[in-house]
Amino acid sequence: MLSLKLILHHLLLHFVFIFQLVHSLTHPSDIIALKAFKSFINPTTIPSYSCLASWDFSFDPCSLPRKTHFICGLTCNFDSTRVTSLVLDPVGYSASLSPLLSTLTELTHLDFSDNSFYGSIPSSFSSLTKLETLTLRFNSLSGPIPFSLTKLTYLQILDISHNALTGSLPNTLNSLTNLRTLDLSYNKINSFLPKLPPNLVELALKSNALTGSLAQSSFHELTQLVVVELSDNLLSGVLQDWFFLLPSLQQVDLANNSFTRVDVSKPSSSNSNLVAVDLGFNKIDGYLPVNFAMFPTLASLSFRYNKFQGPIPWHYGNKASLRRLFLDGNFLNGKVPAGFFSKSGELSGSLGNNCLENCPVSSELCLPSQKPGSICNQIYGKRPNSKP
Repeated sequence: MLSLKLILHHLLLHFVFIFQLVHSLTHPSDIIALKAFKSFINPTTIPSYSCLASWDFSFDPCSLPRKTHFICGLTCNFDSTRVTSLVLDPVGYSASLSPLLSTLTELTHLDFSDNSFYGSIPSSFSSLTKLETLTLRFNSLSGPIPFSLTKLTYLQILDISHNALTGSLPNTLNSLTNLRTLDLSYNKINSFLPKLPPNLVELALKSNALTGSLAQSSFHELTQLVVVELSDNLLSGVLQDWFFLLPSLQQVDLANNSFTRVDVSKPSSSNSNLVAVDLGFNKIDGYLPVNFAMFPTLASLSFRYNKFQGPIPWHYGNKASLRRLFLDGNFLNGKVPAGFFSKSGELSGSLGNNCLENCPVSSELCLPSQKPGSICNQIYGKRPNSKP
């Protein structure tokens, strides 16, 4: 009887071993890639409590349950043979990116945010054809964006913001037909905007060195674009009316550029979703565009520190949805529309540092104080409240 129990026990162990071999054996190429990746990391930047500290290759990376080894940082597919996700904890891992990561061909998510990875992005990442999310923000990556990344046609989120990337944007960026979020802010990219991916929802390229104007061809067929953040660049020229009439547009930040004029048409319907526009710190002159007041949901508008002249349109004062208005640092003159002072604190912002006639310093809206008369006289002659 005892021998029978012993035989059954050995058989059970054998079946468990076979089951683990079949169902928990990580693909050898994935193990090689994971080992190479960890070997690239400076060991002094791997805290004992971190994900990478738990990567002990005497155990199978995809085996379950994970109690003491490979407890975080990776996810495997349903049959536990291929790695599908690498999401590292933000503890300051320091290394260059191993090119062997490109052999993890079943990856759908790669997120190394808030660490200290440096060097270039391997062009071989183009082999990760199933990738849906590539997030490398807040690292020290440098060099150009590999043009080969535009082969990742399943990509939905590309975030490499807060690095030191240089060079031009790939001119085949629009081939990323599934891309919804593109964030390359706080880098050193110097180029024109190429044609953008057609299904883009959020575009962020703040604090780079983008040049040229906003061409309609770059935004062609972007019917789902909601957010555009292009502040702190070298963009110039005229902002044309087609831009503000993009059908899904809600938030626009183009501050700290060199735009010289803005043309705004009245929206063709009440379906416009435009909520916030920031065109501060540019070089825009002429009169304030009246038609911004015609956008039904506009709540925040900034034209601060440009070269606008003439009176503030009374339409701005009657705009019920407007909650924030910054017009300070221009050369606006005449009387402030009465509607601004009848909103009982509902409107915040500034009308200061202009040439306005009846802006009381007792109102927070009128701070800082208006320009000296001598400066206003240089713009308008001896009658600072007249139109130019």
